[in-house]
Amino acid sequence: SKEEQILKIVAILFFLFILGSLASAMYYLVKDKGQSTRAVKALTLRIGLSIVLFALMMLGFYLSSTPTT
Repeated sequence: SKEEQILKIVAILFFLFILGSLASAMYYLVKDKGQSTRAVKALTLRIGLSIVLFALMMLGFYLSSTPTT
C-alpha cells in the first residue's frame, strides 16, 4: 500500500543519512587528527538518527503498516 511505500522510503532516507553522518565523522577524525569535537558531534547525530529510525520502525510494526515478512 501507499503507507508501506512511504515508510520504506523514509527508512531508506534515514539509513542514508546515518551512513553520511558516519562518513563525515570518519572524515573529521582523519582531517582533525582527533583534536576537534566535530567527529563526536557527527557520531552523536548518527546515534540520534539511529534511535529515531528504530522508533519509526517499531511504530510501523505496532501500527501494522510494515510487513513482517
